[in-house]
Amino acid sequence: MGKHTCLPTSNSLPTGCAAKSVVVFTGAGISTESGIPDFRSPGGVWSKYRTVYFDEFCRSAQARHEYWEQKTEAHVAFAAAEPNIGHQTIAKWEEKGKVRGVITQNIDGLHQIAGSQDVLELHGTAREVTCLDCDWRAPVDPLVVQFRETNEVPLCPECGDGRLKHATVSFGQVLPEETLNRAHQWCLEADLIITVGSSLVVYPAAGLPEAGKRSGGKLVLINRDETGLDMIADMLIPGSCGEALAAIDAAL
Repeated sequence: MGKHTCLPTSNSLPTGCAAKSVVVFTGAGISTESGIPDFRSPGGVWSKYRTVYFDEFCRSAQARHEYWEQKTEAHVAFAAAEPNIGHQTIAKWEEKGKVRGVITQNIDGLHQIAGSQDVLELHGTAREVTCLDCDWRAPVDPLVVQFRETNEVPLCPECGDGRLKHATVSFGQVLPEETLNRAHQWCLEADLIITVGSSLVVYPAAGLPEAGKRSGGKLVLINRDETGLDMIADMLIPGSCGEALAAIDAAL
């Protein structure tokens, strides 16, 4: 099948859109349309702070304080965000049995808020905090408030002095193996993978849609900019993630 670069219509969609196993893979681009900044962009959180690596977080109290400063600022940026038409469309497809589920690089939880039930969060979630020492886990909001009021890194209330970290994957920390393996299996079994708002340059996550394509699935890429997999895609849809997903929904 030839490659298309277009907005979707009933005649331009890949034949795989009638597939039995469809997976949606999402990146930061879908969340920026809900007002959440891309933290890699100029002026984003990552451009304002140095990187705190996981091993440094584990051994250094000062590094943990720097980490909590960064995460607290990022939390303020997305805590009030609401799902957009893109998140809502994907959730609608899952409810109707049109997609198997969502694999996401995002940590904002907007897919679940929109109603998606089967979401594989490759990089974890910033809406929860976990203790590295006893595995206690809870919503992050009260602890963010505590940090902002005291400027002191909170300790685990369960074990007393455990190191609390947002339930996200930090630099130098491995992706959760079970989640990654399940996502890989989904992609290998998919007839169609729709990637939304991802540059597809960060591995191992970017390797998932690629693996699905190489195992015989169709690959549709929706993104404002070029991606690392444009050359092997069956269809390229530039522009707004939400508008493109809504157009696909109308075409279907």
